[in-house]
Amino acid sequence: MLKQVFFLTVVTLIPALELRASIPYGVLGNEKLGITPGMMSWPVVVLVCVVANIVLGWGVFWVLGPCFNRLDRFAWFSRCFRPILDRTRARLKPYVDRYGTLGVAVFIGVPLPGSGVYTGALGAFLLGVDRRKFAVANVLGVLIAAMVVTGVTLTLKAGMQLPWLDWIVKTAA
Repeated sequence: MLKQVFFLTVVTLIPALELRASIPYGVLGNEKLGITPGMMSWPVVVLVCVVANIVLGWGVFWVLGPCFNRLDRFAWFSRCFRPILDRTRARLKPYVDRYGTLGVAVFIGVPLPGSGVYTGALGAFLLGVDRRKFAVANVLGVLIAAMVVTGVTLTLKAGMQLPWLDWIVKTAA
């Protein structure tokens, strides 16, 4: 079981996949890829993926500050990119103040390409969202994504186990 938790965590850490891939991977399973179907119940899979994704979001947000501080030491970065970031922050600040936590949470939670905790953390950092607000938005967003992905995955799993679905597929072929 520890091996399966490790594989789920690794899949969750992959940019653009996150729990959008690790939950189906854990629930549906794949012997060749290290997950034995039925070894872990779906609530345990979801819990592991959610915790890994929340910690990932906090870690990315926490690391961005020191990274940008180091980049500011380079004249080319300060000269080229810092004014753009400052102007963007100033323009978007009213929207962040208005929709802040909820807006970031929805962005993180929508299971579409380009959204998730990596881009949510980067966007929140660039827009000047403080750590506490991002922490709340990250948790809410990950929970939204987990509910949507789990619902779709369990529906697909239930559909794959229906005998009448096999009959329809065989008849249509």
